Amino acid sequence: MTEGPTQGIAAMFAEREADRYDMHSRHLNEQMVRVLRTIGYDVQFRRGTGAYLFDAAGDRYLDLLSGFGVFGIGRNHPALRDALKDVLDNDLPNLVQLDVATLAGILAEQLLARVPYLDKVFFANSGAEAVEGAIKFARTATGRPGLVFCDHAYHGLTNGALSLNGDAIFRDGFGPLLPDCMRIPFNDLAALERALSSRTIAAFIVEPIQGKGVNMPADGYLQAAADLCRRHGTLFVADEIQTGLGRTGRFLAVEHWNVEPDMVLLSKSLSGGHVPSSAVLMRRHIFEKMFDRMDRAVVHGSTFAKNDLAMAAGIATLDVIERERLIENAARMGDRLLRDLTAMIPRYEMLRDVRGKGMMIGVEFGAPDSFRLKASWSLLETANKGLFCQLITIPLFKDHKILTQVAGHGSHTIKLLPAFVINDQDCDWIVRAFDDVIAGSHRVPGAVWSLGKTLIGHAVRGPKANRAAPQNTSASV
Repeated sequence: MTEGPTQGIAAMFAEREADRYDMHSRHLNEQMVRVLRTIGYDVQFRRGTGAYLFDAAGDRYLDLLSGFGVFGIGRNHPALRDALKDVLDNDLPNLVQLDVATLAGILAEQLLARVPYLDKVFFANSGAEAVEGAIKFARTATGRPGLVFCDHAYHGLTNGALSLNGDAIFRDGFGPLLPDCMRIPFNDLAALERALSSRTIAAFIVEPIQGKGVNMPADGYLQAAADLCRRHGTLFVADEIQTGLGRTGRFLAVEHWNVEPDMVLLSKSLSGGHVPSSAVLMRRHIFEKMFDRMDRAVVHGSTFAKNDLAMAAGIATLDVIERERLIENAARMGDRLLRDLTAMIPRYEMLRDVRGKGMMIGVEFGAPDSFRLKASWSLLETANKGLFCQLITIPLFKDHKILTQVAGHGSHTIKLLPAFVINDQDCDWIVRAFDDVIAGSHRVPGAVWSLGKTLIGHAVRGPKANRAAPQNTSASV
């Protein structure tokens, strides 16, 4: 047998870790390096466990970004590691292709047991690829070309998925995109009914809670939207790529509103944070419309989709979620954070709203009413819309060791997306930190507004500097 690399991976990481920013500047995304250095996030993380990250100095950070939501069960969970090691240690017959994969069958069975009104699963490698698959399944099953999506939706960055994204920052410069894609306002049933009345719409694809902004559905919206889709022969597709697998305190977010979609898209947490994976769950008639004859058995697929490591990661993730009662913990900790953060609103005029469910929370800020704060707010907004949130996220990171993100380009909302494993002590940490930083943002002059002047300087130094301005760190995937 051949040996692995002459130098172990861990040793290679340790030897080259200090060069990470230089390597990325030379060979990868230099603009991302400039962003990190501008806002002081270049701390060289070296280790991660559970809900925590540790930097080169050994300082511990509470990770409320969780890799854009992939670390639902926390970083480097031992059960995940054991499952992956078990696959490698036993020389399983991986990706034979002219065979069917045992572990894929097990994971499909376990997913459908949790969503019993759906019958079939298609596996892919990423959330965007699941969206691409859903587009093909919907068009094949209905014989219609049209797709409806919402303002501020985020469904991925590949060409088809990008055609369903509701923000121009992601779409501009990449056209032409897919034809027959119609954008409507979120929470607008009348607009949806007008779109569906053409009888040309294959699917309405919607996030139960929008990731960009943590925008909540109005009471009854999702159920009424599903009813409209059924009435007009359109498939109702729930993009649960970020909200699914327990993030909102239910296995699927649609369960909060008693909705049963025709298709459900899963990814992110399904990976355990280690092996990319996604799944499209759907009704039997949709699946069998595409795979309707033996000569069409391979009409759609993905080479690595059912690889044993990805399937093992999914199986282990579901086991950890159930065994450690992480969905219940996500609901309990989420309720506490929503309650404690909402209690701050009467004390801070720029804190406008706290919303979400479970481990998906948006903290929204808005223009002040008092004269002493208006001038400073206006200066920031003129330089770069949404820049104020960086006056919150940067001190949270530097002074309180909490990693967060802005909820979208030009957004005034900070998004909390923790691992499901956080505890009461972590909630105390979060609430104390937000209270301290928000209080600082209401003092003029003060350290927070001095930081704002520095950020404005980076945001207005011409096109090249503007591309690296802190605002661009808000993009959540």
